[in-house]
Amino acid sequence: DEDEPALGREYPVRPDLVLEIEALPSDPARPDADLDLLAELDRRAEVDLRAGQDQAFERVVTEPQRPQEREARGLHVRHEDRVVDVAHSVQVAKTHRFPVHEVEAVHAPDGIDPPMPGEKTRAAMAAQPDWLRRVPTDERFPGVRLLFTGCGTSFHAAQTGGDAVQALDLVLQPERDADLLVAISHEGTTRMTLEAVRAWSGPVWLITGAPESPLAQEADQVVVATPEIEQSWCHTASYTAAVATLAALRGDDVTWLPDTVADALEQDVGDPPDGRVLVAGAGTAWPTAQEAVLKLREGAHLPAEAHHTEQLLHGHLAAIDERVRAYVLDGRRAGDAVRALEVLGCETTLVPSVHPVVDIVFFQLLTVAAADARGVDPDPIRTDDERWKRARAAYD
Repeated sequence: DEDEPALGREYPVRPDLVLEIEALPSDPARPDADLDLLAELDRRAEVDLRAGQDQAFERVVTEPQRPQEREARGLHVRHEDRVVDVAHSVQVAKTHRFPVHEVEAVHAPDGIDPPMPGEKTRAAMAAQPDWLRRVPTDERFPGVRLLFTGCGTSFHAAQTGGDAVQALDLVLQPERDADLLVAISHEGTTRMTLEAVRAWSGPVWLITGAPESPLAQEADQVVVATPEIEQSWCHTASYTAAVATLAALRGDDVTWLPDTVADALEQDVGDPPDGRVLVAGAGTAWPTAQEAVLKLREGAHLPAEAHHTEQLLHGHLAAIDERVRAYVLDGRRAGDAVRALEVLGCETTLVPSVHPVVDIVFFQLLTVAAADARGVDPDPIRTDDERWKRARAAYD
């Protein structure tokens, strides 16, 4: 086109655009003044950026100097690859050319915008009502003695099912007073859970999101609890789906959970903590207290600790003072714990307890709020940090 000679036939990026541009006279004092009008116009541009085709557009400058000004003119860039189709005229001021040396990236490679911190965690949290509606409800555990096992978040889910043992403890002592082992593993690859299943001499059921996983190959019965594998490492939806699946397999009514969780996602959790956190619970709230602390640790990098409500009142208060932010899940002895913590000067919240699936939502929201306040991305749980990569490599 008419600008080829000026561009010297060397383009900074492959021409993946279709543009029609009409220039306007500009104010020499503000050569970009006419661009201010663009934000006010609804031009209805159509954009179709296919995956992997975003380019790293660059603006380059050598040293402070006045850019060379060119007379404004009409510029038409021919259609190529139908990546962008602007079906109207765009008004711009004078064009400028810059010498090429120092690089400033305008778009990150391989994407329009980088992912927002916590984007995957928030997406999973928001998906919980939908995932809970898909929980299988047509199967039941057989009428035998059950033992539940898992690691991390899955162990907390296992505890909501009944008699539970951490996978490592089962490996250390596989002879148990039970007939059927129920293992929980969202991705079906947890090393110690796999060892526990192999050490167990009886039948095994697996609750998972990965029906073709190594653990699934070892199981006699596989129950798929989630419609897909959760993308955030800070697991939320896969936990509540596993807990609901266990409840359904026991014969409990779980149809009320999706709407209740949807309501819980709208609650106000108050100002997030920024230091040491204590969460206490007992009975059916004890697994929730443990899972709450794990979320705060991995998602917001907070020093959080879980206490059984009764155990808290037997010596642990000696290491607690007004610098601790406390949350106590309601239930037997919760009121005593709250009063004791308040006497010590702790800001303390009594958290209502309805059901493990519902109760954990408060702490999921608290985690993302704390992560935001601290500038932490909860999605990778530090799997993207070299120091923590080396720590994990030390035991994997």
